[in-house]
Amino acid sequence: MYSLETLKENYLSHCKIQKELDSKTVKAYRIDLTQFIAFSSGFDEPFSRENLNRYLTMLHKTYQPKTTKRKIASLKAFFHFLEYEDLLVNNPFNKIQLSFREPKRLPKTIPANIIQLFLNTIYRQAQQAPTHGKKKSILRDIAVTELLFATGVRISELCNLKYKNIDIENRSLLIWGKGSKERIIQIGNPDVISALSAYITAFEHEISQSGWLFVNRLGNRLSEQSVRLMINKYAELAGIAMHITPHMFRHSFATLLLEADVDIRYIQKMLGHSSITTTEIYTSVSMHKQKAILTEKHPRNNMDVSGG
Repeated sequence: MYSLETLKENYLSHCKIQKELDSKTVKAYRIDLTQFIAFSSGFDEPFSRENLNRYLTMLHKTYQPKTTKRKIASLKAFFHFLEYEDLLVNNPFNKIQLSFREPKRLPKTIPANIIQLFLNTIYRQAQQAPTHGKKKSILRDIAVTELLFATGVRISELCNLKYKNIDIENRSLLIWGKGSKERIIQIGNPDVISALSAYITAFEHEISQSGWLFVNRLGNRLSEQSVRLMINKYAELAGIAMHITPHMFRHSFATLLLEADVDIRYIQKMLGHSSITTTEIYTSVSMHKQKAILTEKHPRNNMDVSGG
């Protein structure tokens, strides 16, 4: 029988080469499986139902439900791979009931007025830029922010955009999402198109050299961390107290469209969700907004009908 370490490496190689999973997913699998192997090191039968139950109990006691769910999914996929390859005769997952409620966490959004303040601040910084180089980098920051809010793309999708993926003339963007699924998003706002055109003109040489749509000052692909730091910088300059992340622009994109009565199926397609269930989390946010409106703004609050 192969060692646990060998089985793990064979499975990860299968995920990378045959299943063509992205590097982040494979890295997460590696972390989860390494943890299971370390836990099972002192146990004679690591694939026994008893050991698996002990491990699952430890996960539930140690981690939040969302993390536990992911780690179990990683392990379950590994066990099924071993079963398929005839390396595991009795898969204990086939006889274990896995059902636990994961608390619903509402997505954090940015109020429209805060987004406007954020954008105003960046544009003002561009107007006041002391040097050509400084203005050039701010034009990129404007294009990044405008595109995040205009399309609801994930930060990873934005940073991995190639220049060939954008069609300025037809105002469209080809996005490669999770699971290598592609989708096309239209860019409807002319100000966003202007921001993108200004950025592309300013970085024409760097873009043509690298092929990436968004590049850093060295001409390399703009990293996700750079975008996070950039957003933090402008939020501070704008005097915005709330912590803003790139993903919150995506949440705001979906929520504000839903509140504008856009059909949720259109939003699902634009976000690249494979299931409508994933998109429906935004209806909860919308209902929360509705409750606040009816509690605070309804004219009944101003009516005195005490009869006195």
